[in-house]
This record gives sequence, structure tokens and C-alpha cells, in this order.
Amino acid sequence: MYKAPRGTFDILPEEQAYWKYVEDKAVSLCRLYSYQPLSLPIFEDAQLFTRTVGGGTDIVDKEMYVFRDKSGQELALRTEGTAPVCRAYLEHGLFNLAQPVKLYYMGPVFRYERPQAGRYRQHHQFGFEALGDADPALDAEVIQMAWQFFLSLQLSGLSIQLNSIGCKLCRPEYLEALKQHYASYAQRLCPDCEVRLSRNPLRLLDCKKPSCQEIAKTAPKPTEYLCHGCRVHFESVQRYLATLSIPFELNSRLVRGLDYYTRTVFEVEPQGKGGQSSLGGGGRYDELIETLGGNPTPGVGFAAGLERIILNLKAQKRAVRALPRPVAFIAYLGEEAKIEAMKIASELRQAGIPIVMATGDKGLKWQMRQANSSGSRYAVILGKEELANRAVTVRDLGSGEQNSVPMTDIAKTLKRGRE
Repeated sequence: MYKAPRGTFDILPEEQAYWKYVEDKAVSLCRLYSYQPLSLPIFEDAQLFTRTVGGGTDIVDKEMYVFRDKSGQELALRTEGTAPVCRAYLEHGLFNLAQPVKLYYMGPVFRYERPQAGRYRQHHQFGFEALGDADPALDAEVIQMAWQFFLSLQLSGLSIQLNSIGCKLCRPEYLEALKQHYASYAQRLCPDCEVRLSRNPLRLLDCKKPSCQEIAKTAPKPTEYLCHGCRVHFESVQRYLATLSIPFELNSRLVRGLDYYTRTVFEVEPQGKGGQSSLGGGGRYDELIETLGGNPTPGVGFAAGLERIILNLKAQKRAVRALPRPVAFIAYLGEEAKIEAMKIASELRQAGIPIVMATGDKGLKWQMRQANSSGSRYAVILGKEELANRAVTVRDLGSGEQNSVPMTDIAKTLKRGRE
């Protein structure tokens, strides 16, 4: 028997209400802030991710799904959304539009990692990006949007973790100090951090191994090495967040897991659970567009994993509206009644009324069991007597009350019953 590949899963009908709830909130939020939708390819040139996400990150070193197509081009399944958005910004000349350009996306991303709660080898992201403006007020807007998104979902017990990791001017001095700190603990580092120490020292702070987290507690802080521009920018972000009454906590160990970040970084976490259970995060990436061959272009954005959000909705027992159910189930007795039932079902659907119609030649008792399991509010029943009278029997499946309704009045009766 075939099964879904490890790290993937089917979203069954009974789960779809959660997905629609989250997706609808995401779209409403982006409309409110005037972000425009963007659909992206499932796969990209592999170099798009290796150049931007960065060597020394788990994504590039261990998790990318890479393959060659029939032309020999090396492609990769999408690992995250920001780099593809920036590629589209350059490819389609969106830099010629009024800046900042504000975009949002939703869709699957792929990472070959150990499956865990809320994170799978194929999981789904919602993200939004603002490209073309370095104003720290835009950082504050993006963080406010992220916060409003989770508030709209009625999730509680969350915190915003905030940090600044500087820029290419001030980060080298900080990285040198970081390497000196970790060098004295070289014998205690996990194998991954032994590599990070030489290849990508900023990732040392992102390690989730308990032994390495202990070393990180006494590591120098990025904010202690900020240049004047980065320091002023970070102070402004904090001031704007206070103006907007957005709560946040400074976290000197927050660096995010991707190389393209500069200055502001943030995550939204369930309180007390730590970064490994982060619901989403983002930050500024002022050098990413230039890395892809464009002119220096600032950018800032946010992304969240839908699976992890839905897990938290369930854990907090947040009720979501069920998907619409059929209004009526049409049952019939006999071939002549079946033909008339097909006509009625077609007319009702054209009138915008969701209908389920029985199939086969089962008896009325079996059909009524099917009607009850369909979630319909009414059963519309046709037999010889109904055909003779040009009427149907409409039964309320909740109360059991039933009435004879002329065939010309079925749609009007069902619509009135929905109100």
C-alpha cells in the first residue's frame, strides 16, 4: 500500500476548516495593509537559495531538495519565500514602481529535516515583504502586522522577541568577538557548531543543543557592536513599536536561521517554549537584492508556518467556523423519480443552493441514513406520490418535521430555511 512520503501529510476534509480560517485571516490582514498577492514557482534555480540563504546554514548544507532537469539545470524545491520574492521583484522590474513594493504569498516549502510537530518536509508558509524602503517605521509596520495576524487568530500567550544583528559595516567586529568567545569552548561544541565556528559564526547563537545554548548565554551581544546607523535604526524601531503599543522583549541571542538578514530580526513565540517552537519571524534584509545582482535595495518581511499555527489553535482549543455544509440531500424512489431528482438538483445548484443527491438504487431508509451523515439540513424526497402531485416532501433533518412543497417552490423554501 502506498503512503504519503515521510514528512508529508494529507489535509483531509475535516481539517480544512482550520486551514481556511488561517488563510482567510492572512488575506484579510494583507488587504488591510495594502499588500498585494504574489504566486511563486514551487522550484527555483538552486543558486537562488545557496547564494542568499548561505553556506553554513542547515537549509543549504542539509535540507535542500536539489535535482537536475532534462536540460541539466540544477533546480531546488522552494525552501523559503523571501529570496523568490526578491527574484521576482528584479525579474519583473518592480523596482520601477512606487516604493516600497508590498507583496504577500502563501504556499508549500520543502526542507529535508527530521519531521517534528508543526514542521514537516513539506510545510506551508504565509509571508509578506516590503521592498524598497529603509525606514525603521516599515520594520515596525511589519512587526505590527505579524502581531495583528496572531491576535486576529485569537491566539494568546505569545511574545515578540526582538534583536538587531547589525550590518556589513559593524558585523565583522562582532563576529570576531563571537569567534574568540566560542574558541575557548571549542571542546564543548556540538559537531555542527564546530563547523559554524569557522564558516558561519553567527549561526552559533542559533544552535538548539543544550550544551551550546549554555555557551551562548555568556556570548557577546550583537547590539554591543552596532555602528551608529544600526544603533539609531534599532532605537527607532523600538520607539515606533512603543508608539503602536506593540509589546516586545529584547533577545540578544536571536539571529534567525538565514544569512541574508541585517539589522532588525524578530520572532513570535509561545511564551516559555523557546525559539524551536516559533510561530513565525522575520526581519530586515537590506543586502539581499544586491546579492542577486540588483541595485542596493532595502527590504523587510515576515513569514509564518501554517502547520505550527494550527497546532497552537488546537492546543488552545480555539473554535473555528465549520466549512459550509450542503443545504439539502435529495432522495428518490424509482427510476422516474431519479430523473426528476436530477433535474431538481441541477436547478437548485444553478440557484446557488449546495445539494447532495443520492446515487444508486438503495432504499429510502438507507438514503436517509446517508442524508443524516451528509450534514445537510433538509432532505428532499421524491416518490410516486410526489411525482403525481408535482411536489416534494421536505424534511427538516434536525427536528424531523416535514411538509409537502410544490416543485416550483423548492428553491424558495430552502433559501428561506437557510436564513
